[in-house]
Amino acid sequence: MANPLQKILPKRFRSDAIVIPVVRLSGAIMTSQSALRPTLSLATAAPVLQKAFDHKKAPAVAIVVNSPGGSPVQSRLIHQRIRDLAEEKDKRVLIFVEDVAASGGYMIACAGDEIIADPSSIVGSIGVVSGSFGFVEAIAKLGIERRVHTAGTSKATLDPFQPEKAEDVEHLKALQREVHQTFIDLVKNSRGNRLVEDDDLFSGLFWSGRRGRDLGLVDQIGDLRGTLRARFGDKVKPVLIQASRSLFGRKQPGIRADMVAGAGLSSIGAGFASEILSTAEERALWARFGL
Repeated sequence: MANPLQKILPKRFRSDAIVIPVVRLSGAIMTSQSALRPTLSLATAAPVLQKAFDHKKAPAVAIVVNSPGGSPVQSRLIHQRIRDLAEEKDKRVLIFVEDVAASGGYMIACAGDEIIADPSSIVGSIGVVSGSFGFVEAIAKLGIERRVHTAGTSKATLDPFQPEKAEDVEHLKALQREVHQTFIDLVKNSRGNRLVEDDDLFSGLFWSGRRGRDLGLVDQIGDLRGTLRARFGDKVKPVLIQASRSLFGRKQPGIRADMVAGAGLSSIGAGFASEILSTAEERALWARFGL
């Protein structure tokens, strides 16, 4: 916020610097998280975005995106929150891509009025992917009998311990096509006639920032400091907006039951297993782009 003392200070002592709030949105996009493995979701992003857009005199908000993607729902919710705040507060949104803004990360980037990327950034990956493992033969060799009881004929769809069914796969692909079309519509609505005609644009491929500019996925090549100085002058002052901190560190939007003191050993074990799986999922997202 602007310093209230500025109004009563003599003019020669007032700062004429233009303050630009800067928000960093980094990490895989998923709702599960821990203190040691922060991730990106609407719950974690919303408070920081609100603080940034509440800067009354700032003509724009700069958002740095560095994400390989993740949940399509959380990605779209963050995108929508940025656009709602931009309209409500009448501010321009400048998105700066660091290492990667791919898949859901690119969906968030599309919330910007402009997207500025490093020439070696990775952008795009406009598609939908779902992955799992099949353990049917493994449990058979171990002499394990799988017992599943359901109320509802499709409740155990795509169970990794049962043989894959063609109708289950087709149902999943139909769902993916719906989600993919939502992604495509969002990109088209955001980028408009800046997009070029290219058969691979919505295929799930990803490109460098320089190639992304040629395809219309990115507006220009540059970095945050240089771009802000060119737009707002040498006295521009980027101010990093961070989440509020409690006495013991960064506040978390929620605490899982397995992290509460006194939780049973079974809960702790389940939480540990869940943490391993979530970490593996996150690493797989980054690894897809060589990061």
